[in-house]
Amino acid sequence: MQYPYALHHTDHTVGETSGLSYKHSNKRSRVLIIFTGGTISMTVDQAFGGIVPSLSGQDILRRTPSVYEHADISVIDFGQYPGPHITPEIMWELSQLIQHHADTSDIDGIVVTHGTDTLEETAYFLDCTISTHKPIVVVGSMRNSSEPDWDGPRNLRDCIAIASHPRAQNLGVLVCLAEEIHAASEVSKLNTSNVSTFESPNFGPIGRIVNGAVMLYRKPVHRDHFVVKQLPTFVPLLTCYTSSEARILQATVGMRPNGIVIEAMGVGNVPPQMYEEIVHAIKTGIPVVLVSRCPIGRVEHLYAYQGAGKQLYQAGVIFADYLNGQKARIKLITMLGAGASHEELRHSFEWSA
Repeated sequence: MQYPYALHHTDHTVGETSGLSYKHSNKRSRVLIIFTGGTISMTVDQAFGGIVPSLSGQDILRRTPSVYEHADISVIDFGQYPGPHITPEIMWELSQLIQHHADTSDIDGIVVTHGTDTLEETAYFLDCTISTHKPIVVVGSMRNSSEPDWDGPRNLRDCIAIASHPRAQNLGVLVCLAEEIHAASEVSKLNTSNVSTFESPNFGPIGRIVNGAVMLYRKPVHRDHFVVKQLPTFVPLLTCYTSSEARILQATVGMRPNGIVIEAMGVGNVPPQMYEEIVHAIKTGIPVVLVSRCPIGRVEHLYAYQGAGKQLYQAGVIFADYLNGQKARIKLITMLGAGASHEELRHSFEWSA
């Protein structure tokens, strides 16, 4: 497949775009940075009255000269998307682009810049759909480049160090901000504005950057890979709350979604008025995946009252173990896109059972 993205090689000694191919030392890693936008690319624009995407990949690199300490850099400007503008279709296009370059011998590792609002979803989509031993690291920033404490340069430098590190191979897609390294399948944005917003609530980071050195402590707890053939068009995520309106779920089922993810209460329980609609959805052939709205812990089928986990499980609801709602939706999208059956869905989602 041919991609309409310009690949720029960057001389690590001067940090300027070169129109010619460059020679690299055999001792230096070759890292491709794919810039997709996000706060790391934003500045204050007085005309818009706020912060907007404005910096190209080369603009960011010119402000981050320390990145050339670790690797020879190539750059692709994929886009200038704010995090909320990312869609599964864009994720899939990005996944195919990364797979294309990961399959070549010219690249040792790949870094992807991204808006933090949807960073964990894109990172997990990439983790589920890309097959490579090479390190892939997704990075963003919580401060824009107009702020004196812009965290973009430090985060980008750290991610290039990870993408250049041989021990980062075979770990799947990683996420690194604020000197913590996380598995894409485990990490989540937990704070609206803190620079240390990304955490892995259930398992903790898999490593850290310590005095500029990459320290990796463990592997991801669980990983999946699916070969997507065609993306489903409608996979909604619904949250339970006291007196949840069953008519919202009823209307959703009437729109014939490809699948539904339900954020349940506690270990996996829903209000009684939701139960019948969930059963109806399953009987009509719609896969229903259950997660907890709690940020820590797994869903289980323990309670047996109406709407409780045991009844839901017996009705055919798929329990998503430790995944949160947004990640379960991404996994369901990729599995449906790969043509997975209901039993394959259950087996993959309930891996820790």
